[in-house]
Amino acid sequence: MYPEPTDSTKAEGLDIENPEVAKDPAAELAAIVGRNLRRLRTRQGHSLERLAKLSGVSRGMLGQIELGRSAPTIGLLWKIATALDVTFATLTASGAGGGTCVLRRDEAKILSSSLGRFTSRALFPFDGERRIEFYELRIAPGHTEGAPAHAPGTIENLTVSAGRLDLFDGEESHLLETGDAILFEAGRPHRYRNPGEQETVVYLVMTYDEAIG
Repeated sequence: MYPEPTDSTKAEGLDIENPEVAKDPAAELAAIVGRNLRRLRTRQGHSLERLAKLSGVSRGMLGQIELGRSAPTIGLLWKIATALDVTFATLTASGAGGGTCVLRRDEAKILSSSLGRFTSRALFPFDGERRIEFYELRIAPGHTEGAPAHAPGTIENLTVSAGRLDLFDGEESHLLETGDAILFEAGRPHRYRNPGEQETVVYLVMTYDEAIG
């Protein structure tokens, strides 16, 4: 049995799901991530203790995520994906088939952090490994969100759809207005900041050097 969540786990930005509550998109995503995490961890021969050391995420928290009882933040998923050497989408893949796929806004599986002040919505189906991912990011006024270094060769291409964005690419800052776009190498820690008084909406295309996982 894994330990009950503590104040430290709450500080990592996780919400514990009640398994008796009827499934919603957030609960479904938590279950998908949990299954994928356990599959990838065991396939690579990692114990929870070893993965905790590699990722910097506590053993208890990893156990909660594998059980589908926690909705991990974006930052935690990046840490885990980097430790496992897989793409972000590999952890959220549902294994659905190909063909035409309509992604309804009211059924979106949204990842968040910082108490919802930064959210990410995947604009592609969670259907397996891929080299290119497409996201909608929403950043609350005045909020700053840090992102860890991604796999070497990863490129981020962002377009500001609404509001303003101050992007630190790991070397220098770039102030982007509505309609501006930027492309940079994301293999080093970077940061998104909303310097304005309205929500910033950004569309992000992430390209990996190769499909990994």
